[in-house]
Amino acid sequence: MSVGAVARRLGVSASTLRTWDRRYGIGPSRRSEGSHRRYDPADVARLEVMNRLILQGAPPGEAARAALGGMEVRERDPRAHGAGGNRLALSTVPARTRGLARAVMALNGPVVAETVREAVARDGVVSAWEELIAPVLRSIGERHAATGEAVEIEHFLSGTALAVLAAVTPPSPGAGGRPVLLACAPEDQHSLPLYALGAALAERGISSRMLGARVPERALGDAVEKIGPGAVFLWSQMHRTGDVGVLERIPGRRPALRVIAGGPGWGGPLPEGVRFTESLPDAVEAVAEALGVPG
Repeated sequence: MSVGAVARRLGVSASTLRTWDRRYGIGPSRRSEGSHRRYDPADVARLEVMNRLILQGAPPGEAARAALGGMEVRERDPRAHGAGGNRLALSTVPARTRGLARAVMALNGPVVAETVREAVARDGVVSAWEELIAPVLRSIGERHAATGEAVEIEHFLSGTALAVLAAVTPPSPGAGGRPVLLACAPEDQHSLPLYALGAALAERGISSRMLGARVPERALGDAVEKIGPGAVFLWSQMHRTGDVGVLERIPGRRPALRVIAGGPGWGGPLPEGVRFTESLPDAVEAVAEALGVPG
């Protein structure tokens, strides 16, 4: 983005942006073919954070250092904004992951969507999930566990990332003949990992059918009967939703239908023949193997 475009987005003047660049080193990091300086999504995310902190009363120098990752600035009134500060606890992660975290904390939808979209296009779904999205989600979860805050942040990132990942998944049939059916366990609402799996499978040319969140056991069985999938992948995020009996009762489970379970919600031993996956790469390989798709 140009200086003028970023100025309009933030509601400040172009001269203010140039001053911030000159005084605090928070400016554009790219150049166009004509040597014009341009702001990339990470640059814009940093400026969004700095501008928001200034509006909340922080001195510009302090706000710039926080936006650049050098320190944490607390809100002036913790009763109004919570005591967790403006940053997520992320360390030893790439700069683009920290940039995504800053954009998420600022609820900057366009920057978050573009950052995720660029990562998927450049590195693929699995890499974008493992190195970009999942670390930020884990950090949000840790913050919520410690402070009770950030529910809106988690919903915001999940919704934005889900929209990007859903666009990757084509509706047309893919490799492996029969598709894989993707569903959350009954009452489980955490469907984002399913969309990540569906998008990663699409990159492999593997067809999937998405049922999404909170799929009742009867509805799951009806979908199996109608679609005749080659495999069923069932996700459980919370222990209260990880009823292994649901896995056992999927119709037609033996011998033709392969059942795969994912997520930290499954407790205790799984039924015989059900494969448990611990990561997105593992889930992709398990589905490919179940459908007979070559690696």
